Amino acid sequence: MQTISQNTLTDIMRYNDIPVLTYTIHYPEFTTTCSQDAAKSINSFYAFHAKSAELYCRNELYPQAAEQARYVQKNQFPFHSFEFISDYRITYNNLCIASLYIEQYSFLGGAHGSTVRESQTWDFNTGNQLKLSDFFPNNPQFTEVIFKNIEQQIAEQLKTSPSSYFDDYAALLRGNFNINGFYLKPDGIVIYYQQYDIAPYASGIPEFFIPFVSCPPGSVICYPSQTAT
Repeated sequence: MQTISQNTLTDIMRYNDIPVLTYTIHYPEFTTTCSQDAAKSINSFYAFHAKSAELYCRNELYPQAAEQARYVQKNQFPFHSFEFISDYRITYNNLCIASLYIEQYSFLGGAHGSTVRESQTWDFNTGNQLKLSDFFPNNPQFTEVIFKNIEQQIAEQLKTSPSSYFDDYAALLRGNFNINGFYLKPDGIVIYYQQYDIAPYASGIPEFFIPFVSCPPGSVICYPSQTAT
């Protein structure tokens, strides 16, 4: 089992005494009753991820924000400070398995911000990430199982929300599929797509839940249905 504590990197960056960029980056740190070496490796992964996000803010976003501040001051337009927020959510934590996703929100002075999500599912015995294929053993057609399941869910949602997906969603969910775009919940797997991948901005990050149907004795993971319905 894992215990999680939170670390944070944050700053308000200024140009000519004007706050032009605020960033806040939360990231997890794990202790575990499983392998300490695995926990150390996983903690290094998130510390590096957070530091990379901070460098992105300081070396890329800040110059953009300062340049925009110079421009709007010169032309007497209102300036909207840039913002970057990275946060995480633990979605599964049982025995030696933990799953989470990270969302990075950026506001760069436009009409609205954007959010990008990524996720990891860890085996704290080995320090390795579990792959989506691990939950569909001996099934080379597992992605088609997923696509059929998602199509059924979308068809049901469109009955009450006709504009919630693009018209060509069936092709888009295959073309924009990310094999790493999943996380675990206690009773199943969530497959997700990024903003604009298969739906308008107003639909946010589309999620599709696939429940577990079997948990073999002695196995550290459960499995959803292995066949398309």
